[in-house]
Amino acid sequence: MPDLSSPNLTPDLAAADFMTTFLARLNSESLKNQSQILEELATSEAGLTVLMRFLRERSTLEATPASIIEGKVYQTLRLANPQTQAFLQAEFPQGIVPLTSERSIDYVPLQALLAEQSFEAADRLTIEKLCELAGEMAVQRKWLYFTEISSFPSTDLQTIDALWRVHSGGKFGFSVQRELWLSAAKNWEKLWHQIGWKTGNSWTRYPQEFTWSLDAPRGHLPLSNQLRGVRVIAALLTHPAWG
Repeated sequence: MPDLSSPNLTPDLAAADFMTTFLARLNSESLKNQSQILEELATSEAGLTVLMRFLRERSTLEATPASIIEGKVYQTLRLANPQTQAFLQAEFPQGIVPLTSERSIDYVPLQALLAEQSFEAADRLTIEKLCELAGEMAVQRKWLYFTEISSFPSTDLQTIDALWRVHSGGKFGFSVQRELWLSAAKNWEKLWHQIGWKTGNSWTRYPQEFTWSLDAPRGHLPLSNQLRGVRVIAALLTHPAWG
């Protein structure tokens, strides 16, 4: 960190050096190091200014999806003080993940819930949004047929997945579940136990036995109606959205 008390640096130059140094590190280092830098910056007004600048600059990069570190920065600013909250409201009123949809689905409420870490409510809303993608019959019945999933636009599934990943530090999301499923050699029983959907021979009971926080196992959320069989989640994890 630049020594802001150095007699050889004017206050403006010292502040500029501080900003440049930490912006470069946030943009280039590993996620582990970025997280440590974030914790350090969150303790001072100068550090919070760096974080606001970081988010503003990252938002101007075209065709660059929101990253896990951006999610962490957003959460930090959201909880820091009224000034950082006002900054987010002014510059990111809908959040930091682009809410693209080929079916004109409104994902603003889902982003708001995930930004608040309201994971149980966000999970219920995710199912509602998937039913909207499937059509009016699915909206009325409130659950999905696996045959409906193949017609989902990749764009929408990627938006939902990005919302979950970015606002969970990379812990939740369909793509995370897919990664774990593939690493388990597509063995569903191994996956159920790894993500906490099953213990021994018993399915985790909804909703009381699920963990609605970041204390959950990786891939624990979002849920799917796995009690109807494996076909719904299989259709989600094999969708062309994941390339």
